[in-house]
Amino acid sequence: MQQRMAMADQIKSFLLKSLSLILVVVVESSSEAAAGPSLKVKTEVFLSPKIVLEPGLVTNKEYYQMDFPGGHIAVKSFSAEIVDETGNSIPLHQTYLHHWILRRYYAPKNTPDVRKNHTAINNSGLCDVRLPQYFGLGAETRRTATYIPDPYGIEVGNPSHIPEGKGVSMLWLGGYEEGWVLNVHAIDTRGAVDRMGCTECWCNLYNVTTDQSGEPLPSDYYGGLGCCRDGTKCNVRQGFQGEKRNLYLRYTVMYVDWDSTAVVPVNIYILDATDVWTKGDESRGVKPSHNCLVEYDVESCGAGVDKNGCVHSKNASISLPRGGDVIYAVGHQHTGGIVTALYGEGGRVICTSYPIYGKGDEAGNETGYVVGMSTCYPSPARPVKISAGETLTLVSNYSSVKSHAGVMGLFYLLLAESS
Repeated sequence: MQQRMAMADQIKSFLLKSLSLILVVVVESSSEAAAGPSLKVKTEVFLSPKIVLEPGLVTNKEYYQMDFPGGHIAVKSFSAEIVDETGNSIPLHQTYLHHWILRRYYAPKNTPDVRKNHTAINNSGLCDVRLPQYFGLGAETRRTATYIPDPYGIEVGNPSHIPEGKGVSMLWLGGYEEGWVLNVHAIDTRGAVDRMGCTECWCNLYNVTTDQSGEPLPSDYYGGLGCCRDGTKCNVRQGFQGEKRNLYLRYTVMYVDWDSTAVVPVNIYILDATDVWTKGDESRGVKPSHNCLVEYDVESCGAGVDKNGCVHSKNASISLPRGGDVIYAVGHQHTGGIVTALYGEGGRVICTSYPIYGKGDEAGNETGYVVGMSTCYPSPARPVKISAGETLTLVSNYSSVKSHAGVMGLFYLLLAESS
């Protein structure tokens, strides 16, 4: 057994190294022809720590000090998927990838516990305490484009931004370093009594009646992240047998070395259709706030209603503190999603993002699942601008032919400040 495990690890390492080498060579050569020798796009492929799953089991863990390209760089793309020990893609109907997110932080170089001793570096907003990640997707990860067009990129690793750490504690004398924490939320739905119900985290399917502190759940909380916590299990058919297996999140980072004369930085905004925006009032000392719930429920329109009219719409009004040109935009919805769209003042369309549903069994095309989201890449010839303080409207529409729990209506937006 140990020999087989060692051999599997060797094969996995070989495949990753080979894949990384091939990607680097191919991407660098094509980029050099398109963008000139100063901007070579490099690609690195990494694996998360081992994720052990069995039928019905949920994993929702955080992994600190994740591998990431070093140096002062501009990220051009970040993509990921769940794979097994031999690198095979795992379909959503076996392991549902609810979400993966990657957050950035600074921590003392020699801290013994980075979990307790780090400073989060969040995106540009807007939510007060939630959605701080730089990158993240869900079930749609395989077929959602993430490439950021030239000359733009997400700047990370700038040494002038990292604190020097001139404190008196020995932990601070060595300075700080940039780090990344990965959160993977996945559900093993092999043999599930109600596979799609498990992916929506209906509480009755998980036999969960209390929150993480042991307090009873609200009477109107039927499903969502509170019921598919790490270590919980969704009901599996009686007598179903399925082996434990080791899985990984394989993630691919494309980037260029930072060059301020050739790369234009973008700001990351993550908008939420559940956002309750309270406008600021300087005269009264009131700061603006954005209370984002992140998830919400969709009630069925009921019997006797024309199914074509069964549409649940969630809207939020928001405003960005800084304006700029839209470089990239994409929505995030769960199964049942119809469309999510962002509008500017006067109803002008900034971006409309549609879910892509699978039509087969293979990974990336699973029937009934959202396997991708359409993206918006405004043309430089016809730029789409958002003004600072402009009131925006985010709309998330779901089918309400049947009820859905724990759905989301998010919007990932990259803005470059107008020159």
